[in-house]
Amino acid sequence: MKLTKIALIVFALIIGVAGCSSDDDSSTTISYRDRTEVYAEDILEIETFLETHYLNLEDNAFDFVDLYNPSNDDFEIVFSALEDGSTETALIDMPQLKFKMVEDPAEEGLFYKLYYLEMRQGLGNEVHFIDKAVLTYEGSTTESFVFDNAINPTSFELTTVLSGGVVTGFRESLIEFKTATSFSENNDGTLAYHEHGIGAAFLPSGIGYFGQTLTTVSSYTPLIFKFNVFDRVLLDHDNDGIPSFLEDLDNDANVFDDDTDENSAPDFFDADDDGDGTNTIDEIELISYELDDDGLPFLTKADAQNHFDTSDQIDANEVLIDIQFDFSDNTYTLNTFVATDSNGNGIPDYLDDTYPEE
Repeated sequence: MKLTKIALIVFALIIGVAGCSSDDDSSTTISYRDRTEVYAEDILEIETFLETHYLNLEDNAFDFVDLYNPSNDDFEIVFSALEDGSTETALIDMPQLKFKMVEDPAEEGLFYKLYYLEMRQGLGNEVHFIDKAVLTYEGSTTESFVFDNAINPTSFELTTVLSGGVVTGFRESLIEFKTATSFSENNDGTLAYHEHGIGAAFLPSGIGYFGQTLTTVSSYTPLIFKFNVFDRVLLDHDNDGIPSFLEDLDNDANVFDDDTDENSAPDFFDADDDGDGTNTIDEIELISYELDDDGLPFLTKADAQNHFDTSDQIDANEVLIDIQFDFSDNTYTLNTFVATDSNGNGIPDYLDDTYPEE
């Protein structure tokens, strides 16, 4: 899968270079172009594409009034070039085209305009920056050359942790969408997803592959990704009971800078977050709710959310993990954890190295 970043390889190269003696004149330094200069070229190329192409609905209609009409579940995005005299709406003028500013992963203070086309956001679960996402996709250049695709649902970890991960621009696009609410089985045994997110993103190379050369795509090439977001998996990298996205304590979408005990192992990769000798999983309480206060199952996601928001069963220090749909009986389960604060000092036990007392 060409989307996978090569963080380990780069790390190995850095270690290798650092280990070379200073009198070794045979070492080679890789020189990349100025990132600001490349961005200026990329955004011009992307916006030119958006101004000269449209969403082709000739063979694939889309219901813009009822976005979650079942007929839209099979919609596939197709872009075509505008011809002279065309009455089609250019992509740049579509109300569905949005953008966000994304900081360069390598150069602090440099931000990219990331355009994305939101055909529909999706009605399922939120996709977090460190989740595993399940999707179909197609990657192409502005010249409509397809360099990568997956026609069957495939999964990717969105943040590089030792291995896996996708490029920054793709991750930042996917987290703007939500998953499907349900699925059904087709006659051929394949699955049909419903009410999922459908979109496309237009990536400057600085949040793509930048100076890396793919087998079929040259370096410094802006990319286009079309995708359908079907599902997501909450990852718990250290198996401490707390999903990794909830270990981003400062909410800056970066789990690597949250290290409570300052032992160089960030909390999401540390089984004992506060370093007090008691594992995190033994300082929290994991709870699942399948019934409301009246003993009735949650028939909608809103029912489960309302239970968390209003029920006296919910502890003041209880944290929502997720609400899962059970396809076997069409009900929902509310999953939480209690961030116990035994000494009442306002710091949860799992982040408080003063508790338990020795």
